[in-house]
Amino acid sequence: MATNSISPPPTHDGLRFWQYMVAGSIAGSIEHMAMFPVDTLKTRMQARTGFDPVHPTGVRRALGSILKLEGPSVLYRGIAAMGLGAGPAHAVYFSVYEICKERFSGGVPAGNSAAHAGAGVCATVASDAVMTPMDVVKQRLQLKRSPYKGVWDCVRRVVREEGVGAFYASYRTTVVMNAPFTAVHFAAYEAAKRGLTEVSSPESAVDERLLVHATAGAAAGAMAAAVTTPLDVVKTQLQCQGVCGCDKFARSSIGHVIGRVIRKEGYKGLIRGYMPRMLFHAPAAAICWSTYEASKSFFHHHI
Repeated sequence: MATNSISPPPTHDGLRFWQYMVAGSIAGSIEHMAMFPVDTLKTRMQARTGFDPVHPTGVRRALGSILKLEGPSVLYRGIAAMGLGAGPAHAVYFSVYEICKERFSGGVPAGNSAAHAGAGVCATVASDAVMTPMDVVKQRLQLKRSPYKGVWDCVRRVVREEGVGAFYASYRTTVVMNAPFTAVHFAAYEAAKRGLTEVSSPESAVDERLLVHATAGAAAGAMAAAVTTPLDVVKTQLQCQGVCGCDKFARSSIGHVIGRVIRKEGYKGLIRGYMPRMLFHAPAAAICWSTYEASKSFFHHHI
């Protein structure tokens, strides 16, 4: 006699390498394109271009200033650079994560937070090597009164005036920032997803509904963003140095930049832009994870 027992929810793992890459590329592109205006606001606040360098500027005031003086279209300046970098970088990011997660956990990734965190660190080291040059271009185009006409003009001028190494001046800082960011993010996401799945009804657990991935992703993104804001300030300073009035640094070391920021603004300078950063990463992670899991589910069932 047949039973009506409910089967466990599918994990959508066990896909081919190219399927992880495509799913990650789609997720990363949608995430960054959707949240790009918030990223522009964060970059402006951290680089201090167009704002009072002494008195703190809130999110509402900063956004109002940009809209009033420059118009809404400026919030999307540099989006082409993000489009060129986000797809390939996230393809590498998620495919490396899935492979390392499987290997680090001995084939049993469920509930293994250490494996998720370790896999996330490996993923960010690989993806940052792809993303960092375009991130430099993107941030320089986002600055107020940016001297560059577009993506390729920025690339040509940076190569001619500063050398190819300028594209990777912030790579070490980016990795140092993104390693703990990703470790916290992936571990928190997997734990939150597991907890939400356990407390939801059996029917929704079978479907692994979009809300579970979105909620878990948002919580993980906000937590990781808050923890790593000081290093993101350092990254922005290094990527935008010498452009539009931004400080120029004799060395690209994290300690050197942190020391300069503290001497100039105090410790509060290390957390500027934390609010738009959290406002970016919470919905961005929700969009990214839900899109990624939906893409994995599609490949699992149809290809």
